[in-house]
Amino acid sequence: MTEERTPQTDEPTPLTFWQVLHSTLAAAFGVQSSKNRERDFTRGKASQFILMGIGFTVVFVLVMVGIVTLILS
Repeated sequence: MTEERTPQTDEPTPLTFWQVLHSTLAAAFGVQSSKNRERDFTRGKASQFILMGIGFTVVFVLVMVGIVTLILS
């Protein structure tokens, strides 16, 4: 698999916000492709995925609370 590299250095380019979000959502549904999983482990940082996971969890809980409140009112 060929990795994207930054022009000035030989380091792999970091993941974009949208790539991290896509991987987080795919992980939440359990449908991550092996290609993206490999990309995440080679180019991603654990802190990115931890923060995105916490953010996703907070938004998910707030949406569920909102739906339940809407239904019960």
